[in-house]
Amino acid sequence: MSACPDKEMLLHGLLDGELDAANTAAIEAHLKTCPGCAEAFRGLQSLSARLAAPGVAYRAPDALRTRIEAMAATPEPKPRRLRAAAPWALSGGFGALAATFALMLSLPSTTALEDQLIASHVRSTMEQHLVDVQTSDRHTVKPWFNGRVDFAPPVVDLADQGFPLVGGRLDYIDGKVVAAVVYRRNKHVVNLFIWKAQPGIASPAPARAHAGYAVVHWRENGLEFWAVSDVEARDLEAFHQAFAKLTQT
Repeated sequence: MSACPDKEMLLHGLLDGELDAANTAAIEAHLKTCPGCAEAFRGLQSLSARLAAPGVAYRAPDALRTRIEAMAATPEPKPRRLRAAAPWALSGGFGALAATFALMLSLPSTTALEDQLIASHVRSTMEQHLVDVQTSDRHTVKPWFNGRVDFAPPVVDLADQGFPLVGGRLDYIDGKVVAAVVYRRNKHVVNLFIWKAQPGIASPAPARAHAGYAVVHWRENGLEFWAVSDVEARDLEAFHQAFAKLTQT
């Protein structure tokens, strides 16, 4: 026979004298009408008596008791507070570091962004939606973006450098509408994605391979440029250098 599940803690409290008057009266009245709880309580009383018998209890050494009591009496240390005028906290270097860290948190993961760009590049070559305006005339492609994006994407003629212009289209990257200017390299497509750059500093990096595609990224004149293609990385870097040379101001 076992005690009522909702009364077990009260039985222990009654045994140890930890209940208030109301709960003590309530559990004592319950014991008179519940054989299971009464038997369980008698078991607790028997166990307590055996543990209190001579030779069972063990008294800790006085030195140990003294150390424990001293530890219990020692107030907990207060948490440290930053000094109001810590020189390093007020330095320009620390402020710049904090601002850079906040910017990093606000920017999307570079790897995830590159995955989006490559997916869009592949989709454009598979769904017959490579361009919205098809022409090799940059004077037609550039004004086509007017009113469709809130910036003026540069469009240059790179046919002499081996990258003839195909046209342009709108795309959707990282939650925003972007311009995509399309070039060719022999039988390969080069998608150049362009949008407004967020505040921050980004040094141009040479083209590199990612997921089997070449990717190059740079910033210029307040705009962000990402070129993606299945050409060799050195060819895409040549595209980057040729494009940047004609657009630098």
